Amino acid sequence: MVAFLPLLSALFGWVYTFAWSLSFYPQPLLNWRRRSTSGTTADFPTINVIGFAAYFASNVAFYYSPVVRSQYAARHNGLTPTVAFNDITFALHALVLSTITASQYLLRPLWGFESVPGTRPSRFVTGIIAGSALGVLITCLIVGVTPSANPATDWCELDIVYAVGYVKLLVTLVKYSPQILANYRNKSTRGWSIWQILLDVIGGVLSLAQLGIDSYLQHDWSGVTGNPVKLALGNCSLVFDSIFIVQHYIVYRGKGESDEEQSLLPEEERRHRD
Repeated sequence: MVAFLPLLSALFGWVYTFAWSLSFYPQPLLNWRRRSTSGTTADFPTINVIGFAAYFASNVAFYYSPVVRSQYAARHNGLTPTVAFNDITFALHALVLSTITASQYLLRPLWGFESVPGTRPSRFVTGIIAGSALGVLITCLIVGVTPSANPATDWCELDIVYAVGYVKLLVTLVKYSPQILANYRNKSTRGWSIWQILLDVIGGVLSLAQLGIDSYLQHDWSGVTGNPVKLALGNCSLVFDSIFIVQHYIVYRGKGESDEEQSLLPEEERRHRD
């Protein structure tokens, strides 16, 4: 059974990568089909670009940098980071798709979309982005002026990588909130793709499962605590996904199905519901 676990971990890794990667397509495709971003806000896609840029950078450092990997080993009983190659491919793909989706809001005339409210990020999201950049800069300055004789206890390059990774964590903690509030104000989830949420649920569950298997194989759960961003990402996403699922299928059910679901109905029934 133990010999089968590495294969299972790899399988979970690629399946969750596939599910999470697919989750970035429904929203921009729905926007394109509707020629509109109505019902959604620019906050989510805009801050997603920042989050996945940070996630990509931290994953690349953990996976490729010998300095960062040696410093990680010094702090975590000689173990290597649990970041896998599929984490890097996912982050890069997510960054590209998030940028495309954000352009539908920030460069609306380029896409030929109708004029609707919410095509610029709010002050809240702009402040989060500015604060994140400031936090990473301060960490760089601390590392630059602090001698690092022992990476296990002293400030070092690893702390910069952690700071960049925590930007992604912060983004995940706040990025869904504006859309949840928008759904509440609209009393509908129309315009917001539920398929991206369902695929995100699959990805979140398998991501946590892979992290648990990898840590079990290492016989040390610091594989989990040593990669807090990946652990928190899975948990935070599942919590917010649950809220969206409740909004879509329970609270606002029958008060305006998503355009995706409307398109699956017979023409006569669509006219009746509209």
